Amino acid sequence: MENFVLLISGFQTVFDPINLAACLLGAILGLIVGAMPGIGSLAGCALLLPLTYKFNPNTAIIMLGALYYSNMYGGAFSAILLNVPGDSPAVMTAVDGYPMATRRGRPGQALFTANLASFIGGTIGMLILTFTGPALARVGLHFGPSEMAALLLVAMTSVGWLVGENPTKGIIVTLIGILIASIGMDTLTGSPRFNFGSLYLMGGIPFIPFVIGSVGFAQVIKIMASRKEAAVGQAFKTKLTIRGSLLTKAEILRLVPPAIRSGFLGCFVGVLPGAGATTGAFLGYAAQKAFKNKEPLGSGAVEGIAACESANNAAAAGAFAPLLALGIPGSGTGAVLLGGLMMWGLSPGPLLFTKSPDFAWGLISSLFLANIITLAIAVAIIPFLIKILSVPIKLMVPLITVVCFVGSYTSSNSMYGVVVMLASGILGYILDRNKYPIAPMLLAFVLEPLLEFNMRKAFIASQGSVSIFFTRPISLTLMVIFFLLILFPVLKAALRKARAYTSPK
Repeated sequence: MENFVLLISGFQTVFDPINLAACLLGAILGLIVGAMPGIGSLAGCALLLPLTYKFNPNTAIIMLGALYYSNMYGGAFSAILLNVPGDSPAVMTAVDGYPMATRRGRPGQALFTANLASFIGGTIGMLILTFTGPALARVGLHFGPSEMAALLLVAMTSVGWLVGENPTKGIIVTLIGILIASIGMDTLTGSPRFNFGSLYLMGGIPFIPFVIGSVGFAQVIKIMASRKEAAVGQAFKTKLTIRGSLLTKAEILRLVPPAIRSGFLGCFVGVLPGAGATTGAFLGYAAQKAFKNKEPLGSGAVEGIAACESANNAAAAGAFAPLLALGIPGSGTGAVLLGGLMMWGLSPGPLLFTKSPDFAWGLISSLFLANIITLAIAVAIIPFLIKILSVPIKLMVPLITVVCFVGSYTSSNSMYGVVVMLASGILGYILDRNKYPIAPMLLAFVLEPLLEFNMRKAFIASQGSVSIFFTRPISLTLMVIFFLLILFPVLKAALRKARAYTSPK
């Protein structure tokens, strides 16, 4: 009850005309930044941080918080319409969003699904942040290196096995992602590895160009290689109205359960140090694979879009719990926001809620408001966005290519990013042509540095003993889940053979 009263007082801070304008500006900029591949919330917050120097702390953090949160919405736009994720959390959105927009000819419904699921997941994350934020942050502190390593093993294995019909291909692609991610400097010793004497490779493979290439540019190559499959841009027709983009009652009922489940999962993932919205989106999608879906995931299913969009928005909200309550950023964007807090003379931690309640609760209240504003704007612009798919394919291919080149160059500020994009595009096309799923490779690429860092820290702490993963309750539970995930497909195949053997002929 006390938190509810404090939340109401926070809304009084937000509804100050200047703060309200800052929240609206942050929401609009977040949508734009999120929809532009290669920029993302980290670069967006970093670029706009200097603009807040002359703002008072309340106004500044409200604008940056709204920008960070609405960025989760914007990333889905280009992922669904162009198959080029605007930001890393939107990678999984493209898996079902793009097929729904093009193969099924329902781009408006795909965008509406993403927006509604984002709103549901964000609301769940904000409610949890409001009433259990400090307590949840303390729970996150119990996740040491062994627990984080076990959680990441579960994440990699679940997607590797569950995405795609062939588990073997999923595991192979996961290993390819781990191999690519290991290029560069050793995370603990700082020694170079797999760089083949190249100074560029010493810095590793940049994520944004890699994603843009393997997902977006691979699509360009696919369109150019198969003119018949590329006709979607010319054949596409739809009602360019908001009403024509609404979901049916049955589809909303399909959307709500995965959005709620992923909302809770994503919020918890957001609280964990270093996990972030990207991990939340992948885990939300992987978890949805374990539930019944009316349509196969990857073919344009409503459940697939809802699961990952709800999870990444909830994770974005959950990331504020350790940031405000403990002063621990959960992601790169959180680190930028933490720098802003210190720049404004504030010390994040348990005392922030008592020493500066207007600031802390004003920020939390602004997230609720940004959620509503962003949903309204995102739904209102759907008719304008889906006009992109009415562009003739002869213009669409150059448009997507330019977006890929600009996004790759912007993210790295060098032609190295463009080269990585081209190479990963060829790799993505080869994998797709041979029916290998791309998602496990991207997940492994994101999580490998975290997994390696935490696993090596765990082994250092235990002096090389694996017992550290089985003597702590949380890590033991996660390791049991990990082994079950590995054994389940094997046992399922064995059971199928046994039934075939014993069934009467």
